[in-house]
Amino acid sequence: MENNCLNIEEHEERVKSAVSSMPSEEKIAEMGARFKVISEPSRLKILLVLAGGELCVEHITQAVGGNQSAVSHQLKILKDNKIIKCRRSGKNVLYAVADWHILTMINVAREHLNCNE
Repeated sequence: MENNCLNIEEHEERVKSAVSSMPSEEKIAEMGARFKVISEPSRLKILLVLAGGELCVEHITQAVGGNQSAVSHQLKILKDNKIIKCRRSGKNVLYAVADWHILTMINVAREHLNCNE
C-alpha cells in the first residue's frame, strides 16, 4: 500500500511521541469514567455549587433545584468517584469538592462556551 503523505518523517515522529506518552488502558478508562461522572447535568450543577465552598445537602438542593432524594443520590455518585468529600458537623453532613482538578476542567469547558472558533 502506497503512502501519499507529504510529511512522512514528521508524522511518524508525532506518532512515536503520541504512543510513548499514551496513558495505560486502565488510566484511559479511568479518565473516561471521570468525564462520564461529571457530564451528567445534575452532578455538574452540584459541582458548580460546591465550587463556592462546602454545603449541606439541604442547601445544595436549594441551589440546584429538584428534590433532596435525587440530590443525595447524585452526591453519593460523586463521593463514590472521589470527586467530592463529606464530613459530619453535628447533625449535618457537609459536602465539598475533593478533586479541584475537576473544577479546572469544568472552568475550561465553561470558558469554551464563549469561544467563537
